[in-house]
Amino acid sequence: MFLGEVFEQFARDAPVSVMVRATLENALNPLALDQLFEDTAQRQYTRTLLFSSIVDLMSTVVCRIRPSINAAYKKSASLLGVTRKAVYDKLDRLEPAIVAALVRHTAAALGPVITTMGGDLPAWLPGYRIQIVDGNHLASTEHRLKELRTTGAGALPGHALVVLDPQQMLVTDVVPCEDGHAQERSLLDHLLALVRPRDLWIEDRNFCTTGFVFGVARRRASFVVRQHAGNLPWQFVGKRRSCGRIETGKVFEQTIRVAHEDGEVLFLRRITVVLDRPTRDGDTEIHILTNLPAQDARARTIAELYRKRWTIETAFAELEATLNGEVETLGYPKAALFAFCVALVSYNILSVVKAALRAVHGAKIVTEEVSGYYLADEVAGTYRGMMIAIPEDEWAVFHDLSPVALGHILRELAGNVRLSEYRKHPRGPKKPQPKRKIVGQQNHVSTAKLLKAREVST
Repeated sequence: MFLGEVFEQFARDAPVSVMVRATLENALNPLALDQLFEDTAQRQYTRTLLFSSIVDLMSTVVCRIRPSINAAYKKSASLLGVTRKAVYDKLDRLEPAIVAALVRHTAAALGPVITTMGGDLPAWLPGYRIQIVDGNHLASTEHRLKELRTTGAGALPGHALVVLDPQQMLVTDVVPCEDGHAQERSLLDHLLALVRPRDLWIEDRNFCTTGFVFGVARRRASFVVRQHAGNLPWQFVGKRRSCGRIETGKVFEQTIRVAHEDGEVLFLRRITVVLDRPTRDGDTEIHILTNLPAQDARARTIAELYRKRWTIETAFAELEATLNGEVETLGYPKAALFAFCVALVSYNILSVVKAALRAVHGAKIVTEEVSGYYLADEVAGTYRGMMIAIPEDEWAVFHDLSPVALGHILRELAGNVRLSEYRKHPRGPKKPQPKRKIVGQQNHVSTAKLLKAREVST
């Protein structure tokens, strides 16, 4: 490395925290963020509080380094040079287009870093850019706003469509919406604007609409989507034929015809998986529609691609477990969406760390055994001390590093990481819950007495 002795000590003893901060400094270069704000904002403008400063403040809350916005403000008040009210006013008015651009900007900056390190995961379907999309309704907030204080219903601050690239495990795009009741279908026009030729979009049945299916095809892209019974009128063409089986059941294929209201017609492949075990909803078959050419993907390949859609559900679960992206005190939709998008950015930062670990220690061991929770916990535990010990201006050296240079440093730091400290501890299968009983009017029991009775009985 190339900085001082204290930096070198943290690089040896807390390399994950150094990797996170170095990547943050590069991807969230303050000058680039402030320019992004100026280029994207329609109503807001900068007086004193810079967009880069509010991103930095929110990231400490999202990464659990500070417990709240107020606590983060108190620590940075002298540097921010504005009142607490000015901070909250800025948060409450951040336009959704700005926070979406923030996610897109960081993904574009970090993708080349992962590639140059050799941290990409194997391609799901060579020749296609895979994009998995799913919706996320933000959790209900506290009833702090005047309009919420008299209602007992949960206060939903927003909804977002999240796009994940599974080869790099980066969130590449987000479509934020302030209406917590909004459904995926109401946002599909915004999603179609993100579709590029040779994309392969994988999504669940909420996205199976005539408009989206034809919209993707018109953009010379492809889709793999679970069929919705009522959203897409269709007709069978030809016979159903057996195509073998996958792990979860037998696979069949049949051609169908779908028509747009303007007269345009598409012939799609309908892949059916007859399940060995019904789903939680009781479905015994799953029907998947695609416009992928048969020479690029056979029926079983398409069925496996749809199974892998749960990669994004796993990402959501890790996001919830490791980061504080749904801040319950932020009732205003714009502020809540901003916090969620900063969490997506932080997830991308951790994805870069994992990519560096894959490049150095091997993809199999990192993918199967390294816990994102323990990585994030390491950052939360050591970050404060590191930022006190290493002056802020020393990190500026990472701002303008090229993807190759940053990747080289991250690989070097990854070599210092002891993977045993971050190993997953998967639990065994859940045991069925025994039926609980209350004896008489007994509201409480003594645990010590019950344990003593067990000792006597054995």
